[in-house]
Amino acid sequence: MNTLTCFSLTVEHHIAHLVLNRPEAMNTMNMTFWRELDATLDDLHRHNTARVLVISSTGKHFSAGMSLEVFGGEVALKDNTPEARAAVADQLSSLQATFTRLDALRIPVIAALHGGCIGGAVDLVSAACMRFASADTFFCIQEINIGMVADLGTLQRLPKLMPMALVKELAYTGRRLNAQRALAHGLVNEVLPDAQAALAAAMQCAAEIAAKPPVAIWGTKQALHYARDHSVDDSLKQMGWLQGAIWSNDHVREAITAFKTKREAQFPPLDNLNAL
Repeated sequence: MNTLTCFSLTVEHHIAHLVLNRPEAMNTMNMTFWRELDATLDDLHRHNTARVLVISSTGKHFSAGMSLEVFGGEVALKDNTPEARAAVADQLSSLQATFTRLDALRIPVIAALHGGCIGGAVDLVSAACMRFASADTFFCIQEINIGMVADLGTLQRLPKLMPMALVKELAYTGRRLNAQRALAHGLVNEVLPDAQAALAAAMQCAAEIAAKPPVAIWGTKQALHYARDHSVDDSLKQMGWLQGAIWSNDHVREAITAFKTKREAQFPPLDNLNAL
């Protein structure tokens, strides 16, 4: 286990499990959180041990979002001069880039949620591929309640996951979205009785993904994300190029043979990425 300040990380059976572990602070996001998350995601992206990432949490809430100390610390946003205000975009872009790194990770990302998913935590989980929630999970775009606009991805990613009118309701009012309503509108994949069951469901899904050819999973994620942001025609053209690049007769043959003989299929991992 690689134990960090804000997280713990384990990798077993090709499943990386990243756990937010500051329950005493409701897993709020201080600057150490951002540095550790960015470094961890970079390491997972570059190496090939993990084939899927599960993110879960500890304590009463998944996360209460940005730590208030951040606003008066390293990324304090000053508004006293035009020059200071011009720096806001650059300061925010570095935080946005961390959740974009999560979104663009070359392996699937599954979030196992419980309790409050508040403010910056909504930004985080909206960058995941799937979300499994406990019955007590709720989502809150908290930023509007403290006089600001959500700025780390919620307003950009949630409309790709839920109806725009619902996103506007949540973003304008700061209301809580409970787990059952989130399920009804497609934000979560499944609602489970409690946090332990939500994590078990996420891990089961992760195990199924880890058993598939890693390069085919990579290609599937590339195609889905491209289709999310492009027209059907453009996406079909991209699919042809993508399939032509990664097609493997050996992988198809191995998958079929394993199915027929009722054994576990064996597939090569993705290559490690060399640091530039």
